[in-house]
Amino acid sequence: MAISKFTSKVIDDKRRWRQYKARTRQLPENYRTAVDALERYLMYFGPADGGSAAAMFEDLADLFEQAAADGTPVRAIVGEDPVEFAEAFLRNYPGGQWINREGERLTNAIDRVAGNES
Repeated sequence: MAISKFTSKVIDDKRRWRQYKARTRQLPENYRTAVDALERYLMYFGPADGGSAAAMFEDLADLFEQAAADGTPVRAIVGEDPVEFAEAFLRNYPGGQWINREGERLTNAIDRVAGNES
């Protein structure tokens, strides 16, 4: 019996998430705390589809692993405004963001209604 594409994708996304979490657990405490805080923020505003989200979090782990290896302070990574850092980081992953999809849905609904009024 063949596994459906959907099931394969879910399994792959879950595997990637577990690998990401295992990687971040290995970070020194201050880096891990920063990643956890960024992760929480990115969960709300980042991509909703599994593949884009997985790539985003893997890149976040890469960034903090390299910074930890180099001894780069957390503040040097995120700057003075962590929200600004998170927003700039998110701009690299525009596809799949739920807020973008909802904006498109709103625009399309208004366009349909406005078209029916004329």
